[in-house]
Amino acid sequence: MEVGVFIPIGNNGWLISTTSPQYLPTFDLNREVTQKAERYGLDFALSMIKLRGFGGPSQFWDHNLESFTLMAGLAAVTSRIQLFASVAVLTVPPAFAARMAVTIDSISHGRFGINIVSGWQQAEYTQMGIWPGEAHFQRRYEYCAEYVTVMRELWATGQSDFRGEFFRMDDCRVSPLPTAPIRIIGAAQSDRGTRFAAEYCDYNFCASFGVNEPTRFAPSVARLVAASEAAGRDVGALILIMVIADETDAAAWAKWEHYKAGIDYEAFAWREAQAGADPNPDPYATPNRYKLTDRTSPTNQGVLVGSYAAVARMLDEVATVPGVRGVMLTFDDFVIGMEQFGQRIQPLMRSRAEALAA
Repeated sequence: MEVGVFIPIGNNGWLISTTSPQYLPTFDLNREVTQKAERYGLDFALSMIKLRGFGGPSQFWDHNLESFTLMAGLAAVTSRIQLFASVAVLTVPPAFAARMAVTIDSISHGRFGINIVSGWQQAEYTQMGIWPGEAHFQRRYEYCAEYVTVMRELWATGQSDFRGEFFRMDDCRVSPLPTAPIRIIGAAQSDRGTRFAAEYCDYNFCASFGVNEPTRFAPSVARLVAASEAAGRDVGALILIMVIADETDAAAWAKWEHYKAGIDYEAFAWREAQAGADPNPDPYATPNRYKLTDRTSPTNQGVLVGSYAAVARMLDEVATVPGVRGVMLTFDDFVIGMEQFGQRIQPLMRSRAEALAA
C-alpha cells in the first residue's frame, strides 16, 4: 500500500478546533514535513488549493499558500518523493496549467502530478468575480473532463485543437514535453464524479468516516472499482485518514478529547451554509457530506486514534479493502506526526514491509 501525506498548506491542518495545534502555513513548515516524508520512505506528498477559509474563532483555512508554487519549491529540495499540486479549474486555463506542470516536471525530474478541484465552495470564486453561476454545480465534471483532455493532448503531442463546450483550442502549443507521465488525481464521491475519476484520472480520493472505523469507506471504493471496470481502466483509490497517535491508547484518546472540546462550531456552520448552495441531491457529493457534518468531531475525515501499534494495525486493515491503492495521512501536529509515523508506526505495518525493504 502506498502512503502519502496531505501537507499543511492551510492553517491548523484538518482540525477545526481552537484547542488543536494552531499554526500558520509556511514554506519552511511544508519543506520540513515533506523532507521527513521522503526520509521515511513515503510515496507522495499532496497540497490542496483553498482560496477562502471558514472563519470562526480558529480562523480555519483563512490562511493558505498557493499549491503549484509551493510544490515547485518542494520539488527543488527533494529527490525521490512524488509531488502533487491541486488546481482549481475555474481559476487557471488548462493550457496554462499544463505548462506549469511541465515546469515542475522539469524541476522534479519527472515526479509531478495534478489533483483536479472542480469547485464547490461558491465564495472562493465570487470574491474574485469568476463564479460561472449555479449551472456549474450540474456541469462541473463535464468541465473537468474537457480540462483534463486538453492538458493530456498538450503533454502527449505539444499541440491541441480541442473543440468542446467549455474550451476551444486554436493550434495551442506547449513545449517542452514532460519527461514522465503526469498523473491525475480526482477527489469525487458523487456518482457523476466517480465516473469522471474512472474515465479520466489515475487515482481518486475516497472518503473515510468515523473514529477507529478503518474500513468504513469500503462502499465508496467499491463504487470506484465498478466505475473503473465499466470504463476499462485501472484507477486506484486513495483514502484520506487522520492519525492521532501516542505511546498508549489512553494518551492518544486524551489528545482527541482535548481537540473535541475546542470544536469551532462557527467555522463548521459557515462551511455548511456554503455547501447548502449546491442543489445536487446525490448524498455522496462533497457538499452534501458537509451538510451532514458530525458536530461531535473536529474534522470531516476518518480518524485513527490510539497507540502506535493500534494505529499500525488499523492502517493494515485499510490495505485489505479491494481497490485501495494507498492512504493520504494528516496529523494533529505534522512535524511530530511524521516522526511518529516514520519511527514508530510504519515499521509495525505489514502492508509497508515490502516498501521498507526496497
